[in-house]
Amino acid sequence: MAEVVRVTNVTKVYTMGDQRVEALKGVSFSVGSGEFVAIMGASGSGKSTCMNMLGCLDVPTSGEYRLEDVHVGDLSRNQLAEIRNKKLGFVFQGFNLLARTTARENVELPLVYARIPAAARRDKAMAALAQVGLADRADHYSNQLSGGQQQRVAIARALVNDPAIILADEPTGNLDSKTSEEIMSTFQQLNRQGITIIMVTHEGDIAAFTGRQIIFRDGLIVADTPNAAPRVATPAEEQAS
Repeated sequence: MAEVVRVTNVTKVYTMGDQRVEALKGVSFSVGSGEFVAIMGASGSGKSTCMNMLGCLDVPTSGEYRLEDVHVGDLSRNQLAEIRNKKLGFVFQGFNLLARTTARENVELPLVYARIPAAARRDKAMAALAQVGLADRADHYSNQLSGGQQQRVAIARALVNDPAIILADEPTGNLDSKTSEEIMSTFQQLNRQGITIIMVTHEGDIAAFTGRQIIFRDGLIVADTPNAAPRVATPAEEQAS
């Protein structure tokens, strides 16, 4: 299995006035192509700092982060922005959709930034919506969609540039348990297609749907456990029937 991510002895220190906060204290792990990994831990454990680093939103104080064997610490700010747009797909707890914009137009946004021509944008956006089962909602606005449908639009937007990894930060945090299972079903379907997914969650029942759990505590990894028998989530269409 080819490595997509390798983190080696990474530290992250924040200085606030005369206070020095060690958010990460020398963590190391790798993620192979096609894995579905949950990063877990309590508030202040370092999991969010780690996710920001994986998303090229922050850089290590020391140590090394390689994304598809590229040393991220060597990149300029513009190169990091390009990596975020082309190599990474982001899914957030709050969906982050534009309210007065259709589902298709929301999915097209990364392609607009990448200066993809309009016809190609539309085709790629429709293909991504089809991947998450929402092609028939392409012309609906956010306020015409349920919370689960909005999150699936956000997942389609994360997919549209064919990223190396999807990074999902508490993607079920604003959803009820039934809708959360729909979202995890969508992630599992995408993972079966070979898409690498790294998800931050504090919920053990959500992490149970993944193939591996990395647990942070006080800036350190305290467990890294494969899940040989992940829970199988029920797709939205089966829940509705």
